[in-house]
Amino acid sequence: MLLFGLIPLALLAVYVVVQARRRQRLRRFTEAEVPQSWWRHVPVAVALLSLFLLTVALATPTHDMRIPRNRACVVLIIDMSNSMRATDVEPNRLKAAEQAASQFASQLTPGINLGLVGFAGTPYLLVPPTPQHEATLEALKKLEFADGTATGEAIFTALHAVGAAAITGGDTPPPARIVLESDGAENVPLDPNAPQGAFTAARAAKAEEVQISTISFGTPYGTVEYEGATIPVPVDDQTLQEITKITDGQAFHADSLESLESVYSTLQRQIGYQTVKGDASLAWMLLGAVLLAGAVLAGEFLNRRLPA
Repeated sequence: MLLFGLIPLALLAVYVVVQARRRQRLRRFTEAEVPQSWWRHVPVAVALLSLFLLTVALATPTHDMRIPRNRACVVLIIDMSNSMRATDVEPNRLKAAEQAASQFASQLTPGINLGLVGFAGTPYLLVPPTPQHEATLEALKKLEFADGTATGEAIFTALHAVGAAAITGGDTPPPARIVLESDGAENVPLDPNAPQGAFTAARAAKAEEVQISTISFGTPYGTVEYEGATIPVPVDDQTLQEITKITDGQAFHADSLESLESVYSTLQRQIGYQTVKGDASLAWMLLGAVLLAGAVLAGEFLNRRLPA
């Protein structure tokens, strides 16, 4: 293709040489400067430009295109622990999480299998991954508070759901992602490196090539009432950030419903669409052809009307 790219330059050089020799021949008959209009060079310049564009088209250029995914698996994990009762995000953390997750589920592209895991001290697979996103929307309305935060077990539950969807999904497993939303550190078990701990589960996800995106949700000023006492439940980012670090995922933080919806909107664009290379040669070819036709017409018009 490099040789084709040199053709317009070679033709330009030939044109310059021809014009120089033409001026030399004219000087044989007269010493006076013969006026020439620069307009006569326009058709040649346009023709050379068209040849350049056609040469680019021959190189089959590409451009990036965003298209909806028609095959993927996503499992949402929502924290239902009692700390999610905190009203630092109105009406409370869990209700705000339900609302934002519902918006995410309703906007996700139809070809994606979406599942839902709710967890506190025990995880529950509320919706196995399915393209029927209405099931997730209904399940999100029924989340209930409970004691404990078993983040690792929730991740393992989501991984099992991803594996089951892969078995029934065709010859090759679809790309999978886990989205984990929580407000605090794991306490079931206390050690995240225990067999059922969060970091152990994250390493298992890494081994299965499943990225985990985390959303730490809440403010440092959250509180809950327990037996007449006010207990602070500040949001904890550290555990979730380490999970994303292990799995090469992304960590987000949201401290309001609006910022949480923005995070889910970002995830929806990342998960629901993929960037592929598209053929851009047709546009270059059409533009080159139009310019070439214009050069021919301009040449006919100018050669008839301009003096030599």
